[in-house]
Amino acid sequence: MKFSTRAIHVGQKADPLTGSTIIPIYSSSTYTQEEIEKHKGYEYSRTGNPTRQALESCTASLEDGEYGLAFASGMAAIAATLSILRPGDHVVATEDLYGGTYRLFEQVYREQGIKVTYADGRTLETLSVAIRPKTRLVWIETPTNPLLQLVDIEAVASICRSRGVLLVVDNTFATPYLQRPLTLGAHVVVHSTTKYINGHSDLVGGAVITSDRELFKAIKFYQNAAGAVPSPFDCWLTLRGIKTLAVRMKAHQENALAVAEFLQHHPFVESVRYPGLPSHPQHELAKKQMHGFGGMVSFQICGGREEANVFFKTLKVFSFAESLGGVESLACYPSAMTHGSIPKEERERRGITDGTIRLSVGIEDKEDLIVDLEQALDTTVASSRS
Repeated sequence: MKFSTRAIHVGQKADPLTGSTIIPIYSSSTYTQEEIEKHKGYEYSRTGNPTRQALESCTASLEDGEYGLAFASGMAAIAATLSILRPGDHVVATEDLYGGTYRLFEQVYREQGIKVTYADGRTLETLSVAIRPKTRLVWIETPTNPLLQLVDIEAVASICRSRGVLLVVDNTFATPYLQRPLTLGAHVVVHSTTKYINGHSDLVGGAVITSDRELFKAIKFYQNAAGAVPSPFDCWLTLRGIKTLAVRMKAHQENALAVAEFLQHHPFVESVRYPGLPSHPQHELAKKQMHGFGGMVSFQICGGREEANVFFKTLKVFSFAESLGGVESLACYPSAMTHGSIPKEERERRGITDGTIRLSVGIEDKEDLIVDLEQALDTTVASSRS
C-alpha cells in the first residue's frame, strides 16, 4: 500500500464486534481474563491497549519500520530511547537541536555519568571525529530545530555502522511523509506526535519506531516499567490526525515555500532558512533525502529582542506560541521559548540569537499569511525608526 492508504488503514480494521469503521476508544484500564495466564492479549492498559496498539502499528508502517511504540510526550519517547544508555556511555549529538533534548542530556544524563559531545552535523568529518570508543549512539535532528540545518542520514549511518554505533534520528520536523530515516540506515526514529503527525494542536504525544527487535524489546520494557504512555483518547486523536498527514504536509510545504520566498526579499529580514530555497546551503541534500521541504521556516530579523517583540505583538493570523506542526500558523521565539534552557552564550555560538524567529507555517490561505507577515514586519520597521 502507498503512504496515504497506510495512514488511513494500517492497524485500523473495522471493529469485529460492532463493525465500527473507526477504531473505538478502549478506555478500560484492565481486562477480564478467562483463566490464569489466558486472556485476549491485554491485561492492563499501561502494558497494552487496543487503541494504542493501532497507533503503534500505523506509525511503524509509515516509517517503514517493524515496531512502533507510543508515549505520552515527545520527551517521554526520547527518554525511553536513551534508557538503553548506561553510566560511562558516550553520545554524539548535533549542535543544533531542540532545547528540551539538550536539557535532558545536560541536566539528567550527565548526572548519571553519561557524557555528551555536540558536533556540527553538517560536517561528516566533525561527527566522525567526535565518536569515541565508548560512544553508544549518535543523535541527530534533520532538519534541525530551529536553524533548519540538514544532516546526511545515509552518510552518518554508514559512519555509525563502521564504528559499531547506533544512529537515532528525531524526524519530527520532516515527518515520515517527507523523510524515512530507517530506509537510509538509521536504527531508531523518534517523533513528537504532538506536532505534524497529530497536526491539530490538541494533544501531547511521542513515538519511537525501529526495525531492530532487541532495541524494540529494551525500549518496550522501559515503556511498561516507567509507564509514560498516552491515554486511549490521545491515541485515537492521533490516529484521526494521521489520516490527513499527507494532504496536510502538501499544503504546509506549499505555504512555507511562499512564505520563505517573501521573507528573503523583505529589507528587514537579514537571512532566511528553508531547505526548499535554492539559496539554502544544503538544498541539494534536501532534494536527495527528502520528498519535500516541510512546513518550518526560520529567519533572522534585523535588530534583536525588542524588534522581535514588536513583530510578535503585531501578528494577526500567526499565533505567537510554542510548538509547531498544527494546521494553524505559529511564530516562536527560540531564545526565550523552545531553546531557553540552553545558556545564552551557547545559544549564540550555535547561531540562535535574539533576532532568530521560527515559523510553523500552517495551511491557511498563503496570501493571508504573507499579508500578515508583511504588516508585522512593516510595523516593526516603523517602530524601530521612531
